[in-house]
Amino acid sequence: MNRGQHGGSLADRAARSGVPAAAPPPGTPPPVRRPAGEGHGRHCWVHDPPDAPGTWPGLLVEWRQREDGWHGRVAYTVVGDHGPVLVEAWLPAEQLKQG
Repeated sequence: MNRGQHGGSLADRAARSGVPAAAPPPGTPPPVRRPAGEGHGRHCWVHDPPDAPGTWPGLLVEWRQREDGWHGRVAYTVVGDHGPVLVEAWLPAEQLKQG
């Protein structure tokens, strides 16, 4: 990867910036997270995501458990005004089907 004229990757520069990571709101338990399959993404079908009715192919990245159930972090594409648009979102497990 060409690191450009700024030196270091974006992650390196962010770590050196001195800006701390945002803290979760007080009283919020951390979500339980699990990789989506041995640490690798898994193909899935995303059903009726917000603002894009229909079924879309997606990549399930990880799971987390919240008070209202399991949610999957997915990346999927939808048709936008000027072509495909990549979306990343946490969606309820009910909207995700194994591909």
